[in-house]
Amino acid sequence: MRYGPDHDRDDADETEAGRGESGTAADFTRPQAARRYNYWLGGKDNLKVDRDSADTLARLFPDVAVAARENRRFLRRVVRFLADDLGVRQFLDIGVGYPSPPDVHDIAQAVDPRARVLYVDHDPVVGVHARALMCSSPEGVVDFLLADLREPAAILHSPQLHETLDLDRPVAMLLVAVLHFLSDEVRPHDAVRTLVSALAPGSYLAVAHGTTDFMSETTADAIRAASGAEHGTLHPRPLSEISSFLDGLTVVAPGLVPVTDWHPEREPQASGTAAQAASYGAVARIP
Repeated sequence: MRYGPDHDRDDADETEAGRGESGTAADFTRPQAARRYNYWLGGKDNLKVDRDSADTLARLFPDVAVAARENRRFLRRVVRFLADDLGVRQFLDIGVGYPSPPDVHDIAQAVDPRARVLYVDHDPVVGVHARALMCSSPEGVVDFLLADLREPAAILHSPQLHETLDLDRPVAMLLVAVLHFLSDEVRPHDAVRTLVSALAPGSYLAVAHGTTDFMSETTADAIRAASGAEHGTLHPRPLSEISSFLDGLTVVAPGLVPVTDWHPEREPQASGTAAQAASYGAVARIP
């Protein structure tokens, strides 16, 4: 994967790029979480509306760009750990967002070129970039599925899922920096349980989830108040609620910890603090 067009692309280009397989046009009048995340990571796949939203949120939580980078470092450490240490060769990355190399397939296929990766996102523009720019090794498979975490049955019944991944063999499902964009009303715990139940024993679930546990009450209240039409859903959760996504699974050491404390000695090493990262992360084995 490589970065897409620069900031100065015109609205006509955006409208054309904003149609996915379903033919649904993306809304470029409101900020989008993946584009905002891309901005915080220093990428170019974002618009002024995303940058304005990102800057507003940064005034509420000045370390938000550090948090985005530490979540990305966590993801890369996790994929290397799963592929290298645990021998996982299949990955289901839901809520992938825009390319930010090295991505999951880059890391997994560096360990084993035969690794198979299915990226999933509900944003049709993400799909356009992914389909145009992803590049698998000749021995492996990389594909993109336009689907929504809130509709797990659609993911599980997709022919692309079954063409890319063998669900009778272990799969690592990655839910990194996505669950905190889902409110309790859309039942994210049920969605995760549905997906986990479809995976073979010996599969893994990796989670990174935003939290206000390390913030002052004033900052936490401001973040919660920002959730809504202007910035989209923002639903950080406390440690106890995040841990419930892992119920019934065997959490791998060092457990559910701040993402900066999850194997910080591995590359790429964490450089921020737990308070700056404002996110818990874990890898858990599915029995």
